[in-house]
Amino acid sequence: MSGKTIFVVEDEKDISNLVALHLRKSGFIVIEFGKAENFLNYLKRTIPDLIILDLMLPDADGLDICRQLKTSHDYHSIPVIILTAKSEETDKIIGLELGADDYVTKPFSPKELVARVKSVLRRSEIKNSEKITAGKILSVDLNKYEVFVKDKKIHLTQTEFNILKILLSKKGWVFTREKILDLLWQGEKAVIDRTIDVHIKKLREKLGEAGKLITNVRGIGYKIEE
Repeated sequence: MSGKTIFVVEDEKDISNLVALHLRKSGFIVIEFGKAENFLNYLKRTIPDLIILDLMLPDADGLDICRQLKTSHDYHSIPVIILTAKSEETDKIIGLELGADDYVTKPFSPKELVARVKSVLRRSEIKNSEKITAGKILSVDLNKYEVFVKDKKIHLTQTEFNILKILLSKKGWVFTREKILDLLWQGEKAVIDRTIDVHIKKLREKLGEAGKLITNVRGIGYKIEE
């Protein structure tokens, strides 16, 4: 897990430095923020692998920030560990209900926190293994059958979704019309290969800006080209 980026959003400098020190010893890249405003502005440019979030920040309520992250299409999949002096059970329940992946109260063991970070990251990798992205604008959740182009949810037919899933399974790989037909209808010969062209045309139209990712390889078939 070395090389993964962790954002530490904590206004108490001593605590932030302590957390950062132990994370860096474990091979993580750490960026520290003392205020919510700085953190949110930086987040627009760089997406971390995990966020450690204090609840009592000088310019914002950590629970509000957690809610904001977990309801955002761009940021909802980023794991969040709440690190706070608030040890009341109610606060912990609220944090977890908002979507936080773990909740650590102060005082805490830095080594235990690092272990929790690794555990959350492992769970996140498993959880996100069924999500595919392409071209930085197309996102497909294979479990929920959801497709997003930037922040807009796209509604596809089952066939259109399955074609997109096939093309995304090997980005850059050219799938012949015959291969797509075989994967979709398991060799049903009543379906002609030009049917794929019709579905691809409709799929591109629905995807809008992301439709250009589907490239026609003349005389052969189609591929996802990032």
